[in-house]
Amino acid sequence: MSNPEDSPTKQKNGAPPPSVPPTVNVERQSPPPSANPTPDVEMQTPAATSSGVSEILNRWGREDLLKRRVLALRGFGLVFSLLAFLIMACNRHGDWKNFDNYEEFRYVLAIAILSTFYTGAQVFRQIHEVSTARSMFPPRKSAIIDFIGDQILAYLLISASSSAIPMINRMREGSDNIFTDSLAASITMSLFAFLSLALSAAITGYKLSTQSYI
Repeated sequence: MSNPEDSPTKQKNGAPPPSVPPTVNVERQSPPPSANPTPDVEMQTPAATSSGVSEILNRWGREDLLKRRVLALRGFGLVFSLLAFLIMACNRHGDWKNFDNYEEFRYVLAIAILSTFYTGAQVFRQIHEVSTARSMFPPRKSAIIDFIGDQILAYLLISASSSAIPMINRMREGSDNIFTDSLAASITMSLFAFLSLALSAAITGYKLSTQSYI
């Protein structure tokens, strides 16, 4: 017979002992990774800055190259226009061998003078801007002036040359002398000046199209 002392001790009034909840081993879980991690701004800033700086430098390099090309073309236009003016103005040999007896050749002389003044003023302005690194006009206004001026002078030069070519061809059929040779040389210089300003107008037109109007 079992000893009543060996049995579990009962509480007073016969109540059963309180149940002890089992110990649950809950592991601490780390929070799930965020779907959109926050970018490291400090790591991205130098790359973005270097990219922006390189883009600005490339743009400045292109603009500087275009300016130098336009300056060279206008320099050629100045030389050719001046030669056309001087050769035509000195082409006086008496009687019918005077250029001012013909309207077509006077037209060539007048346009050569106008082109000489225009290209000379543009070359002076560009050299001043390159040497001082300051523009006389705002970029957009300067691009409009350059494009319109180059277009007008190129048209006038080709117009004067094309009007004088038929006349000189008829003269050279009858006699070929120093007078007709000088006329041909002056017209040739006018055509070269036209080519220079036509190329310059193409570049200034491109610069005008890249200007911001906002």
